[in-house]
Amino acid sequence: MTGASQGLGLELARRLHEEGWALVIDARRGERLEAATKALGGGSEVLAVPGDVANPHHREELVAAARRLGRVSLVVNNASTLGPTPLRELLELGAGHLLEIYNVNTVAPLALVAALRGDLAEGATVLNITSDAGAEPYAGWGGYGSSKAALEHASAVLALEEPALRVLVVDPGDMRTEMHAAAFPGEDISDRPEAASVVPALLALIEGGQPSGRYLASTLLEEQREATR
Repeated sequence: MTGASQGLGLELARRLHEEGWALVIDARRGERLEAATKALGGGSEVLAVPGDVANPHHREELVAAARRLGRVSLVVNNASTLGPTPLRELLELGAGHLLEIYNVNTVAPLALVAALRGDLAEGATVLNITSDAGAEPYAGWGGYGSSKAALEHASAVLALEEPALRVLVVDPGDMRTEMHAAAFPGEDISDRPEAASVVPALLALIEGGQPSGRYLASTLLEEQREATR
């Protein structure tokens, strides 16, 4: 799982760890990843590999760590970047920042799956975290949103080309996270739900038999609420 030191990634890692999954987790900031690993506590094995998922060498480190745990049943591509904040309009973004955003949000997830190709278990699941900005245009979100749109399209193609895999794209919706706060500097985002509230939707996909496709966490959570009424 990439981007596991905070927000949705950390909360999902916490739940998977509680359920006995052996995990390889990463994040760019080593001190945060170390703290996250300690927060997960004992139990199933957790290998923390700090680094930037856009770096090919780091991806090879992730693959090597995964091989220590056996076949890979789940790949969660959660690491993302907004690019420079406050967010800039497309023509103000600059080619360098645009490439950086695409490298993290689009290229790295696909490259990681490609690097793990020979280590994936039969019927393995690829879970790519996306955004409503990948489906709807928002001024100022062009770099991030278009990179997520590209990831979504590439995921759909991957699902066709690799039918033995489940390739799931999930829009988690707005959350009270550091990334969201960075996107809306100075705004009160306390009305957004905590990242942990979205995790049951992701678990339903990971543990369910849903086919490859794009899913909304809000819809999955509503289905769960309906099922318990």
